[in-house]
Amino acid sequence: MASPRLETYCCVNRDAATQLVMNFQPEVFCGVCIGSASVSLLLTILQLLPKKGQSSRKMYKASSSSTILLLISICDILGGLGMIFRSSVWLGFPGFIANISVVNRTSVWPSAFCVGTAVWIQLLYSAGFWWLFCYAVDSYLVVRRSAGLSTIVLYHMMAWGLAVMLCVEGITLLYYPSLSSCENGLEHAIPHYITTYVPLLLVLVVNPVLFRRTVSAVASLLKGRQGIYTENERRLGTEIQIRFFKIMLVFVICWSPNLINESLLFYLEMQPDINEMLLKNIRSAALITWIIMGILNPMQGFLFTLGFYGWTGWRVDLKWRKREIPWESMSSSTAGENAYPSPVNYQSNMHDSKKISTTDSQQTDEAISMLSEGNTSGDDRLTRSSPIYQGW
Repeated sequence: MASPRLETYCCVNRDAATQLVMNFQPEVFCGVCIGSASVSLLLTILQLLPKKGQSSRKMYKASSSSTILLLISICDILGGLGMIFRSSVWLGFPGFIANISVVNRTSVWPSAFCVGTAVWIQLLYSAGFWWLFCYAVDSYLVVRRSAGLSTIVLYHMMAWGLAVMLCVEGITLLYYPSLSSCENGLEHAIPHYITTYVPLLLVLVVNPVLFRRTVSAVASLLKGRQGIYTENERRLGTEIQIRFFKIMLVFVICWSPNLINESLLFYLEMQPDINEMLLKNIRSAALITWIIMGILNPMQGFLFTLGFYGWTGWRVDLKWRKREIPWESMSSSTAGENAYPSPVNYQSNMHDSKKISTTDSQQTDEAISMLSEGNTSGDDRLTRSSPIYQGW
């Protein structure tokens, strides 16, 4: 589970709210994290592996969107591995973890393990948030024909650079000047929580806006491609809209418990005594959402693959094959249908107008295919209804 409370727990004089959740049934909590992360890890890898029965195709080029989706899955996989490692050590060596609670001048390994694993988990999930934001930006730019594989370098710089910068800044401010004094004042903790939740809130607020604008732009492209809005094109636009909705639904389900839990714990921190009877329900709600976080946070990886690609099946094909992107088949079919020489009495202006129309239509098909990548039915309908497929 990815929470700034993991880093706060490494402080010797941690606050009472952090102590409350971290000491609540630690064996059960670690077991839940291991189980959820292991299931998500296995199913995510299964989703990404090629399957038997799929048509053998060659892929001549890849889209930036498909690369971003793969990087999001990689971040989830590595973050899940960090959860499994951290929780396994906590369960297997409780005495080793207990040394974090005291100022241990003879060994720095307990504190190093606590800080290292917390940063590992937080950094990878933060990078996943930034990559999800980049996916929304890329989807919008693709429809506007302002993006492509050349922009993937900028996405790498933004996602990894901002994730590392914010994580290092938050950890530095939290642990300054040492682990024994990192929770003495809010000036240490508040910046750390802000840098942790900025990318999460960015995805929650900005991504729906970008997705909505992308769907509107897709509808305009589909209408302008032939001058009419057919049933097949309407279905394709709906499928792209549903895909964006699934992505945001998974994100909200997996990370809204974190925001609820953090709000409850901050409220408890502001109370003189968090053990008062009047605060019993709030303490219970905080502990329940804490366990829910341990279940839902690691499951994001698998649920995202369902939103991206749907269920890909169980039959794994270990013979690796490259997949052909949808518009590559359209280009090849176009070349075959237009292989015959055109009559020599065609006027040059008619030929140029037709060429421009075909080029614009192909660019539109490429943009739509990028957004619907991984959806076979949508790609087939796009191919059948495209002007290129019809041999314009």
